[in-house]
Amino acid sequence: MDVITKVKEMQTRVLSIKDRKESIGFVPTMGALHEGHVSLIRSARNENDELIVSIYLNPTQFDNKDDFDNYPHQLDKDIEIVERENADVVFAPDTEEIYPEGFCTYVTQGKLIDSLCGRLRPGHFNGVTTIVTKLFNIIRPDRAYFGQKDFQQSIVIKKLVADLNMNIDIKVLPTVRDEDGLALSSRNKRLNPEERHSALCIYGSLLKAKSMFASNIKDSKEIIEEMTSIIKKAKHTRIDYISIVNAHTLEDVSSINGKAVAAVAVWIGNTRLIDNLILE
Repeated sequence: MDVITKVKEMQTRVLSIKDRKESIGFVPTMGALHEGHVSLIRSARNENDELIVSIYLNPTQFDNKDDFDNYPHQLDKDIEIVERENADVVFAPDTEEIYPEGFCTYVTQGKLIDSLCGRLRPGHFNGVTTIVTKLFNIIRPDRAYFGQKDFQQSIVIKKLVADLNMNIDIKVLPTVRDEDGLALSSRNKRLNPEERHSALCIYGSLLKAKSMFASNIKDSKEIIEEMTSIIKKAKHTRIDYISIVNAHTLEDVSSINGKAVAAVAVWIGNTRLIDNLILE
């Protein structure tokens, strides 16, 4: 496995792959890899001739400097994880390589970033769409792999690819959870044992939404009230949002008719966690 840190070198490698007419699977990550990332890497390995994994902590998608500064860093360990999964290349550039002096071009998106995390994290998704566009242009993948836990991100990226006529198949794979249901996240490493236990209220609230919907309760307000109650009973919690949205437009729905998503963002102590479940 090769570790490449320079854009030009990565582009040269991609050209050689394209010359061989081999397919490229791409898994973009910000590092601090866990089994959720591994599930994406394994799917990409199985479905493509060449597998490229990027490890780059993108500063432009952080609206909170402390969150960026405290994000876990473990590059050497991450490279070992990717190598164990038989990737062909790790692309691990530094920020000067991605955003050189004078960089001033950003990719922005409208409507889909007006709800959920986009509403509360100004600039976040402009950072996401910009870095993803840059990585797609460098890697030129046939398929790119993302997790459902970041549901809004996956919808935003699918729309990005469609609107900009990128010939890339976006694969969104199920959220990977610990045995107790907590969605795997790089930020989980920041939870102390008591906070880790409190964080279970997030999945508990989503299961409540799922059971209510299964009982033919379709009123979003009623479901959200029950979810709110569950989260507020847990210690160290502060709710950013609890929403039920259309799974395609991400607009809030008052009544669930068709495919919807129950989505939450909750602060557990000083750590912000997100999760969701599809209701259909």
